[in-house]
Amino acid sequence: MSEAQALLAYPCPFPIKVLGRRAPGFAQQVVSIVLRHAPDFEPASLEMRPSREGRYLSLTCTVRAISREQLDALYRELCDHPAVVMVL
Repeated sequence: MSEAQALLAYPCPFPIKVLGRRAPGFAQQVVSIVLRHAPDFEPASLEMRPSREGRYLSLTCTVRAISREQLDALYRELCDHPAVVMVL
């Protein structure tokens, strides 16, 4: 087992922060991506914070992570979205 794998005991709650350009439908698009990889994610738990000047939106989705592969696939799809600036 690698050191990175040893840090998490699956399944576990795992917060994912997504920073993107503030645009109509951005949050819904992120939720759709998250639900494809974590079908038990509750959209009502989504936390949203606009940037100081309102150009960006920070979203926090806490998913129930079941594997490293699940998280990697979720991160890849989020990073590929054209409105996403950063995923943490």
